[in-house]
Amino acid sequence: GISRSWRQVLRSLWVTCLYGLAELSHQCLLEGSSEMFKCVQLFKALSVFCAHLHVSLCHVADPEWASYTLGVFVCLSCSGLHRNIAQISKVKSILLDPWSSTEVEFMDSVGNNAAKAKYEQIVPAFYYRPTHKDCILLREQWIRAKYERKEFLCVERQEPYSAGYREGFLWKRGRDKGQYLSRKFILSEREGVLKYFNKHDAREPKTIMRINTLNATFQPTKIGTAHGLQITHLKDNSTRNIFVYQEDGKEMVDWFNAIRAARFHYMQVAFPGASTSELLPKLTRNYIKEGYMEKTGPKHTEGFKKRWFTLDDRRLMYFKDPLDAYARGEVFIGSRENSYTTLPGLPPNIQGYHWQFGITIVTPDRKFLLVCETEEDQKDWIAALQTVINRPMLPQEYAVEAYFKHKP
Repeated sequence: GISRSWRQVLRSLWVTCLYGLAELSHQCLLEGSSEMFKCVQLFKALSVFCAHLHVSLCHVADPEWASYTLGVFVCLSCSGLHRNIAQISKVKSILLDPWSSTEVEFMDSVGNNAAKAKYEQIVPAFYYRPTHKDCILLREQWIRAKYERKEFLCVERQEPYSAGYREGFLWKRGRDKGQYLSRKFILSEREGVLKYFNKHDAREPKTIMRINTLNATFQPTKIGTAHGLQITHLKDNSTRNIFVYQEDGKEMVDWFNAIRAARFHYMQVAFPGASTSELLPKLTRNYIKEGYMEKTGPKHTEGFKKRWFTLDDRRLMYFKDPLDAYARGEVFIGSRENSYTTLPGLPPNIQGYHWQFGITIVTPDRKFLLVCETEEDQKDWIAALQTVINRPMLPQEYAVEAYFKHKP
């Protein structure tokens, strides 16, 4: 194999290539070595790779892995997912594995842009395109949909999430006892609802969720299963959580994209002047931040209690347990122009908290006092809240703010 010192030279060449500089190649050729031929061959391969490499398909910069059967460059994490479809995709490390001239030529003839043009010909606008920041389930099913099932070469293969109607069974967490029971779900674009039934033969649904307030986000860690999906909707203008999963990963992602499709088509009618690029971020949203903090009551003399907080757009909700169906309370987070802000620390003479790193949320009506366990948590929460506060309020958000002020 290539000696360690040569590996270091080649790695520096690799970095140099990534930034479009090739001056070091001459130096390496001048130094000479019995292994020179191998190094020159590898450098030629690196030069080819560098011409293609800017970012992986999941938006990771400078990926160091590649599928030599598909001709695409991928990050380390996605290389593991490609191994799950080994009959289609075989991966190698660009730096550490040997490459034949035939493999290098194939990579040069394809590359990420050509592969996208081939395998992503007709991806529906609403279909969620995951990045390296998304959960494994979304990334694996995106890879399988493209290369294994070839869903984006044929519209008929997209029917499970494009038909406007979907019916099936999901495991749903019980609101009170917390056990998961099989429930029938129906998503109907025509009716504008997602509904579920407590019994398989029930004629009337247990709950009807309007598509216009629906959200879905994968929460594998919080729910405790790789396929866990958190669905929320507004009931009497309060957030209701529903936690579901399905053993079949494809089924779960199909449900997610069917919800996105229904939301997309609803919004196209509700906001006829909006462009597709304006609508897509509104189809589903991940939470800005979640985690435990301590809180006290409106008098600031009540004892501090540990609660699970979720920042969902302009709603800061707190729960006794992360998997509760309803929040114990919700706080509207407005904009700086409307006298909302966050401050590190607590007012003087506040007592009864166990953690040390306070946050004061200032609203036009009152101050909310919270305490974080670590300084890092405190900084992260303040930064997350400030991203919301720094954003001007939309006209429809004033109506939500007014509801919070007059909430019984």
